[in-house]
Amino acid sequence: MQALTNRAQAVNRAPMTFWERIYLVNIFKGMLITFSHIFKKKPTIQYPEQKRPFSPVFRGLHVLNRDEQGRERCTACGLCAVACPAEAITMEAAERLPGEENLYREEKYAARYEINMLRCIFCGLCEEACPKDAIYLSETFAPANFNRSTFIYSKKDLLIPNPVTEPEAYAKAKGLN
Repeated sequence: MQALTNRAQAVNRAPMTFWERIYLVNIFKGMLITFSHIFKKKPTIQYPEQKRPFSPVFRGLHVLNRDEQGRERCTACGLCAVACPAEAITMEAAERLPGEENLYREEKYAARYEINMLRCIFCGLCEEACPKDAIYLSETFAPANFNRSTFIYSKKDLLIPNPVTEPEAYAKAKGLN
């Protein structure tokens, strides 16, 4: 049978020489490589003290946005939940009551908004689908934890601070500081 390519090589079955049998040359080459790494820059980052530079398209934890008057932008249209391929977002809509105009932007709002971060694949489709720019992915890591129930973020966990009552926290959450 003929080979499909001409890349086949014959194996050299000649007996090893004395220097090849004692492996000193190969051991010396390996030690040179090991010692050369001692003088190179260490790739380790001391995490709490040093922050790693991120790509401009990094997608971290989700944040529910507010407008300049402190009202919630989310109108519970459900487009983010429909766009989510992992089905990580669940929401329930409610009607705004009289006197709540300073809390919600539209007549309809998200009474319950939850994201299961164990399901989330950080694709950013929820951010793209939102017509009101109510949800975006920040530059914050998803924290590690031992309890699965702490990875289900509710609306109060996701909402950005109110710019009217907490301007410093709002500026920090938006990255304006």
